[in-house]
Amino acid sequence: MGTTVAVTASMATDMTPFAAAPQHLTYIPSPPIDGFPIGPLYVHFYGLMYVIGIALAIYITRRRWQAAGGDGELVYEVAIWGVPAGIVGGRIYFDITTPFDITPKTWWGPLAVWNGGLGIWGGVALAAVVGAWRVRRSGAGVGEFMNAVAPALLVAQAIGRIGNYFNQELFGKPSSLPWAVGISPEAQLRGGIPAADVTAGIGTFQPSFLYELIFDLAWAAVLVWLGHHRRIRPQGLFALYIAGYSGYRIFEETIRVDSSAYFLGLRLNFFVALAMTVIGLIWFAIVQFRPSAGREEPDKPDESTCAATAIDADSEAAGVVDTTDATGDEADDTNIPAPSPPDPPNRV
Repeated sequence: MGTTVAVTASMATDMTPFAAAPQHLTYIPSPPIDGFPIGPLYVHFYGLMYVIGIALAIYITRRRWQAAGGDGELVYEVAIWGVPAGIVGGRIYFDITTPFDITPKTWWGPLAVWNGGLGIWGGVALAAVVGAWRVRRSGAGVGEFMNAVAPALLVAQAIGRIGNYFNQELFGKPSSLPWAVGISPEAQLRGGIPAADVTAGIGTFQPSFLYELIFDLAWAAVLVWLGHHRRIRPQGLFALYIAGYSGYRIFEETIRVDSSAYFLGLRLNFFVALAMTVIGLIWFAIVQFRPSAGREEPDKPDESTCAATAIDADSEAAGVVDTTDATGDEADDTNIPAPSPPDPPNRV
């Protein structure tokens, strides 16, 4: 799996220098290379970061699942199925929503994940379906497993954004902020910046990938805290993961300038993020506040039963004993046999 994601036999060329120096002194420089060679192969940092992120997500999920009483081996089994499904789902989403960004322009271009291009919503959707199938087949609780994996997914996404930094992609609008990131002219053109702006010397941009990295780690910490300090029902943390991450992406889609499909003058993923935020919040409300399954209301006693119970309780409290028999007559004490005297003790 790691070889498929991180390695390609084609050698990459170094990034070209800036066409013009940034107009301020303080900024985050982009790395001059996007990988390193190992023999005849070239390892891309983008793919390598995804491999590291996936491995870390498996580790975190296993610890959380075992802490919840689950079998740690199940996490590995789910990963064997879920990770490839996530890569396939992410690539399908990217190819469908941004076909004009597929590189290289060859028959195998739609498969070239090492060049970047994984749509998070497609990856999470297909991985969740396949993972839920595997967990259910094992007999474990799907909702509990979803809660265990939710923070781990955010950590994996944060590590993946480091790969975007090496690829010089997913940057935002031009900026002169001290933490703006420098982008090479080649990467600017590849990211959809007009050629006129590149030659004009706009070299620094909002590091939207860095903003998302910080948010992912912070939201993962929030989910872990909620899981330890609040009674979150199964699927609840996963629903909050969907709602929180998608809510952040609403903001991010307003500052990103890389190429995208547009709808009503806004980026397509803006509307996807908006819809997923609403879905996540509704999902959380349903699983968190619905009545527990199998929980029935006790039968309500009638008024005569309540009155009889109250009278009996009052009588017992006052020391009064009911001496009527079942027919309502007073019980006859003379018919009660006297107790037998105790046997004399045996003497040895």
